[in-house]
Amino acid sequence: MTETFQIEIQRTAASRLAQTDFSNLQFGKIFTDHMLVCDFEDGYWHNPQIVPFGDLSISPANVTLHYGQTIFEGLKAYKNDAGEIVVFRPQAHLDRFNRSAVRMCMPQINEEVFIGGITELLKLDKNWFPANEGSSLYIRPFMFATDNTIGVHISNRYKFIILINPVDKYYSEPLKVVIENKYVRAAEGGIGFAKTAGNYASSLYPTKLAVQKGYHQLIWTDHKEHKYIEESGTMNIMAIIGDTLITPPLSDSILAGITRDSVLILARDWGFKVDERKVSVDEIFEAHEKGLLKDIFGTGTAAVIAHISLINYKGKDYIMPEIESREFSKRLGESLLNIRLGRVKDTHGWIYKVD
Repeated sequence: MTETFQIEIQRTAASRLAQTDFSNLQFGKIFTDHMLVCDFEDGYWHNPQIVPFGDLSISPANVTLHYGQTIFEGLKAYKNDAGEIVVFRPQAHLDRFNRSAVRMCMPQINEEVFIGGITELLKLDKNWFPANEGSSLYIRPFMFATDNTIGVHISNRYKFIILINPVDKYYSEPLKVVIENKYVRAAEGGIGFAKTAGNYASSLYPTKLAVQKGYHQLIWTDHKEHKYIEESGTMNIMAIIGDTLITPPLSDSILAGITRDSVLILARDWGFKVDERKVSVDEIFEAHEKGLLKDIFGTGTAAVIAHISLINYKGKDYIMPEIESREFSKRLGESLLNIRLGRVKDTHGWIYKVD
């Protein structure tokens, strides 16, 4: 529950906008002037506020630092061709945030604070939009426990915050990835479907090993046999084999990507064959060898549509189909861009316009 829906606003006295180099936007390193902060205590969300962006003061006994009770989301805002501020599928992100909250024994947040907070922040920091096409404002809502007691328990207090980050494209080139067949990101019955910090912490070391060898990311496989593809570090995975779009089905070890869902909806709208099923690593390489693999790419809020140009499997590099030949994923990228920028009709109600 929330005690009040009125969001108080404290404007910054010294904007950092003029000192920001928009020609060098490193993802996640530059933030706008303001952030939303809201606290949960005594069974209620209290006093959501927009305040100047700044550091937090927390106790060294904060339970999140010790036990990782924290969740987050990532979504994007754009300026369309009419100059309007739009957010892509905020309700879907709110729904996923609250599913993560339930799994992590945290209080759910309501639309007035989540979407209302995003709205007020974007209105206040509207001048922070980068000018070049393909750039956006990346929105990071997150929540963490704030009890100050060492001991494994469900916290009674929480802090919800929204940050905004001006960004360019997440990936500037097609990706080289490694199929991981030793380490595990998530297992059945675990928290792999929740957008919680622990899932990302467990991926850091094996990803580091891949990056040291010159690759960008991993493709995770199932925890039992390392036989079936699950997802990548920042993306869900899709492929075109023959005339069919295939992708692993959602499970409790795979994050339900909002871009993944959008792509599947568009593909079905276009009459494309879609098959959500287990996809084995062997199937991908057998199709590639026979010339049936037409496209393979990742989907995600940060990456949007990310072409995979090379896959390393068991120490051997395999070159994927030429990017120039990939009509379907290119069409997807263009269609999602056109929907966001208001160039085509939004037939699914995905676009939220900020007044």
